[in-house]
Amino acid sequence: MNKIFILLAILCMGCSTQEPKDKVLTENQRWEQHAANTEIIRDDFGVPHIYGKTDADAVFGLLYAQCEDDFNRVERNYIWAMGRLAEVEGETSLYSDLRANLYMTKEEAIENYTNSPKWLQALCIAFADGVNYYLKTHPEVKPKLLKHFEPWMPMYFSEGSIGGDIERVSTRKIKDFYEKDSDTRVGVNEGLIRLKDDEPRGSNGFAISGDITKSGDAMLLINPHTSFFFRGEVHVISEEGLNAYGAVTWGQFFVYQGFNEKTGWMHTSTGTDIIDEFEETIVKKDGKTFYKYGEELRPVDSVEVTLNYNSNDGLKDKTFMMYRTHHGPITHAYDDKWVSTALMWSPIKALEQSFTRTKKSNHDEFYKMMDIRTNSSNNTVYADADGTIAYYHGNFIPKRNEKFDYTKPVDGSNPETDWHGLHELKDNIMVKNPPNGWIQNCNSTPFSSAAENSPKKENYPNYMSSYPENFRGIHAIALLKKAENLTLDGLIELAYDTYLPGAEMLISGLVDASETSTIETQEAKAAIELLKNWDFRVSATSVEMTLAQFYLNAYYSSGKIPTMTGNKRITQLGSFDYMSKTSTPEERLEVFQTAIEKLTEDFGSWETTWGEFNRYQRNDGEINQEFDDSKPSLAVGMASGSWGALASFGTRFGEDTRQQYGTSGNSFVAVVEFGDKVKAKSMLAGGQSSDPNSPHFDDQAQPYADGKFKDVAFYREDVEKRAEKTYHPGEKN
Repeated sequence: MNKIFILLAILCMGCSTQEPKDKVLTENQRWEQHAANTEIIRDDFGVPHIYGKTDADAVFGLLYAQCEDDFNRVERNYIWAMGRLAEVEGETSLYSDLRANLYMTKEEAIENYTNSPKWLQALCIAFADGVNYYLKTHPEVKPKLLKHFEPWMPMYFSEGSIGGDIERVSTRKIKDFYEKDSDTRVGVNEGLIRLKDDEPRGSNGFAISGDITKSGDAMLLINPHTSFFFRGEVHVISEEGLNAYGAVTWGQFFVYQGFNEKTGWMHTSTGTDIIDEFEETIVKKDGKTFYKYGEELRPVDSVEVTLNYNSNDGLKDKTFMMYRTHHGPITHAYDDKWVSTALMWSPIKALEQSFTRTKKSNHDEFYKMMDIRTNSSNNTVYADADGTIAYYHGNFIPKRNEKFDYTKPVDGSNPETDWHGLHELKDNIMVKNPPNGWIQNCNSTPFSSAAENSPKKENYPNYMSSYPENFRGIHAIALLKKAENLTLDGLIELAYDTYLPGAEMLISGLVDASETSTIETQEAKAAIELLKNWDFRVSATSVEMTLAQFYLNAYYSSGKIPTMTGNKRITQLGSFDYMSKTSTPEERLEVFQTAIEKLTEDFGSWETTWGEFNRYQRNDGEINQEFDDSKPSLAVGMASGSWGALASFGTRFGEDTRQQYGTSGNSFVAVVEFGDKVKAKSMLAGGQSSDPNSPHFDDQAQPYADGKFKDVAFYREDVEKRAEKTYHPGEKN
């Protein structure tokens, strides 16, 4: 009896020392637990490989590592997304903040988080813990505004693309509606999360079947064209099946474009119509505001919000009454009609899709994930270890009544104009395993994505695709039609092919003009003679490329290019067609003479090489780079995607510079080959770190300029061979 009593006592004592499984840990206890369960290995390029026991541990380590590399961008992305930009940047950002609140207030973000599945809540908590633990262990880092991150914040920033759909809603129009009499300077900041330059936004994605690869395995080109330094390169692994490598938008807890051991995914901006405007008929009655809908009057939802903004006199605030209908928030007005703007806003499902995308093992699983249908602003190019290649054109596609023209505002009082749910995934534009063995999308029409095996336009509603063909698409198709026995290096060579179809069109028109009309100067004659023998390829040593760019710039500045053809806005191809064919020979030569004079004025000679003019420079870790001709920079032999360059290098001038400097285009780029083991090579513009004192601030700058990719360390043994440092979050290293 005594023995039984003693045994029970021992068991009870053992139970009393164990924590209940459902015990709620404090923030400090969560930090300690996550840190103990998470290991970060930085490889020889500073890429963080984060190993966590659970997915939440991996997310904790991922956010901690992101903050190490660029806390400034992590914080700024959330300041923008949450609608608090004016508290930092002043009153000019006030209507960017109002726009964010029109679609979701803080209270609504908290409600969405509370209604999320438990597994997603756990990741959101780990997200906040990773940032907060970084701030706790790095007291020298002083946030501009957000001193403590909360788990509901990812609800604002769930889909992954640059700014998402909301950036397309004009803050100027919001200002005009909600405060007509304010200072005209207020609201001039459109609140862009991306940087402004003239480079076409978008990306290239190629999926290659084993039929045209040397190994017989499928391959994928991941080539987003984003603002430089907009995303970091990461690798996140957990014991719960997570093993994703690729690009992460600063502050998000999922790999946005990348691959795991079995599948790879690449997003390009879609031409699918995903945003519509509804004109509301407003009726004032008994002191209340209604909108007409069919035969009924519905009350307009009113939500009051107070926004703070920074000023020379300290923090001030303004209060707005926001309005919403069932179509969406009121964003502006046309005459006496209020206009509501409808777009995809489903943060819980969007986060579910964004994170679970990274853990799929085959196309069947990937298809089920795509059926969530919240990846609104993107197309998806796909390849996997089973050899499947696929292309999804759009994902979130509202059903509409085709008798209405949704390219213009429609009558919101007519129920027939309403969205009627979403198109089923099976009804969307899609390509799978085409016989030609490749798929491409370069933000161009899906109807040339797989040559003769492409979808047919007549089989789909017009609103499913609006992007026309472009020079990059034309360029990609010509190369892929000839591709065979591709290797990773061969795919890189293809993706960096130097031919510029736009240059051939533009300069051929100039040469034609020179044969029928008088050339004014000897300099112009000599320059055109040089251009006659150009192979229309770009390189750092090319004088012809510099001439072509200055000619194009002069044409754009001349105001001679028409902006409309009939009642439609002229396309990029239409602009080039005008400059090379429709304009008079005399006009072309006149514009070219202007270009020669400008080039000579800036550089002392028209015989200026492209690399002397076209440069890469990064002086500090600031989000908005300042450029200076007197400071070191690198010659770059790439060109803008406007020319049809697949390896895009978008540029802008500094305040007082003669040279142009890269700001966007090829940023994170990867080529991936699937098989028994995944193989990959990657490139990141500049380097992993935003700290000028870090060796990884610019260690990829010269390789970037040279187009030299690094091998990706994916498997643990390879990561350890290239380990530069290994540590747990919080440890000084």
